Amino acid sequence: MTRIVAGTVGGRTIQVPPRGTRPTSDRVREAIFSRLDHYGVVDDARVLDLYAGSGALGIEAASRGAREVTLVDSARVAVDVARRNVAALGLSEVRVVAQSAETFAATAAAGPGATGAPFHLVFLDPPYDLASDALARVLDHLAAPGVLDPAAVVVVERSTRTAEPAWPTGWELLARKDYGETAVFFTGPVVPDGEETATPG
Repeated sequence: MTRIVAGTVGGRTIQVPPRGTRPTSDRVREAIFSRLDHYGVVDDARVLDLYAGSGALGIEAASRGAREVTLVDSARVAVDVARRNVAALGLSEVRVVAQSAETFAATAAAGPGATGAPFHLVFLDPPYDLASDALARVLDHLAAPGVLDPAAVVVVERSTRTAEPAWPTGWELLARKDYGETAVFFTGPVVPDGEETATPG
């Protein structure tokens, strides 16, 4: 079981798939959202959670005031668990999509209106053994025009033993935080001088 840390369903527990996923710990999730609150990117945001697993990151965002949340995973067991979690918590603003992260991102890049884009906040928590070039392809799709809000924040979790991802042209690394064997990268499009880091709405 995993616990939602804060917000409208804070303290509630959700199920996690019995195998094949690596849920972000409550402690790391709390640290991630503390930084995202600092960026002002969660409230009223359109959120995309790729490699969603149980949906904990996206559900946490919904609990904390996100306007719309899309959970994407290709594993049937993860999709079933995420759908049960969303139904149990009564989160009508959260939808679950059974699709690979790369396919969903490519579809958004081809026609972002079909996916609910532009997104203000994106989570990518792929399996640690996902090849770097596969992750780079997903990131490149997200960097296509219209997929992200110009001031979006993208959160990527990787093993600390893995090289830093190759960021798309025009993106900047905002911060890196390590928690045990988990490295969390906060990145996104370069924001022009004088503009806020993130501006949902």
